[in-house]
Amino acid sequence: MSRICLNLRCLLSIGCLILILLFMGGCATFRGKPPEVEKPKPEVSKVETPPLQQVFPNFIAVVSQEGDTFSSLASKYLKDPSMDWFIAEFNEMETLTPGQPLIIPLKPYQRGGLTSKGYQTVPVLSYHHFSVDRTERLTVTKSTFEEQMKFLKDRGYRVITLGQFFDFLEFKGQIPKKSVVITIDDGWRSTYDIAYPILKKYGYPATLFVYTDLIVGSEKTLTWDLIQDMANNGMGIQCHTKTHRNLTKMDQKESFKEYFEAIEKELSVCKTMVKKKLNIDAKYLAYPYGDTNPLVNELLKKQGYQGAFTIKRGGNPFFIHNYRVNRSMIYGDFDLTQFERNITVFTEESLK
Repeated sequence: MSRICLNLRCLLSIGCLILILLFMGGCATFRGKPPEVEKPKPEVSKVETPPLQQVFPNFIAVVSQEGDTFSSLASKYLKDPSMDWFIAEFNEMETLTPGQPLIIPLKPYQRGGLTSKGYQTVPVLSYHHFSVDRTERLTVTKSTFEEQMKFLKDRGYRVITLGQFFDFLEFKGQIPKKSVVITIDDGWRSTYDIAYPILKKYGYPATLFVYTDLIVGSEKTLTWDLIQDMANNGMGIQCHTKTHRNLTKMDQKESFKEYFEAIEKELSVCKTMVKKKLNIDAKYLAYPYGDTNPLVNELLKKQGYQGAFTIKRGGNPFFIHNYRVNRSMIYGDFDLTQFERNITVFTEESLK
């Protein structure tokens, strides 16, 4: 019994100690500064930020963000980063900074390059031979060709393909304001050894017009394998006839029937050979010596050619004849001033 009483006393003592500690803790709490009652925060009116993009049927309005470029925006909205010029030209901008509002056009907005001040013209440049250091009338040195390609890059010109060029002529598509076409004639080995690496360096498409009888794989001429290599890497391959004869002149010993058949053969054999060797459907032809006439034009249409090139100097508006397109020959003795005269991209003509 005495042990039980002792245990009860201990329990009562412990309980009293706990109560005293709790009481003291409570007093200590209220002796200090009473707890602050949290005041309700005043409501802040929400400021609506403008959306990053607004979509309309023919364009998208956006606000540029950190890291955006014309190329990245073209890739995102037009699915083609090379259409950077399309956005830059519409907004009349050369550089892009974060926070700039701009318009992404979804359709061509200036077909034909027509403005109230005049119209766009597209220069087509014609080259033949290249050399390391020898300059002749139709031979451009490696350093000169490099200098000319760099000039185009530095001055903001855009080199386009023949397909883009003819879409422009046919009012199907829009091209950069400072568009240029580069072509090379015949099929000489220097095209592969000298011009082709420079074109690749600058990312420029070009077109080689071959006359098929020349492609024999000699020391100075191309082979079909070399042409295939260029075609696989962006070089367009088109026709320059079979033998490079003047299509407008009838030989003294030819009857008109023989002349007619010979011209048909010049056009058809080249087209067939390009298809056989490269599996390319040739659509365009460069006239040997730049000469043509209505008969040749009609034979080209009959055989499925969609356009052809002279060597008449000057640019090409959208209304140029598809089978009489101008080309400016670039000679070996041209300096940059003479070169620049052949890349005019606009003709002033008040349309008001």
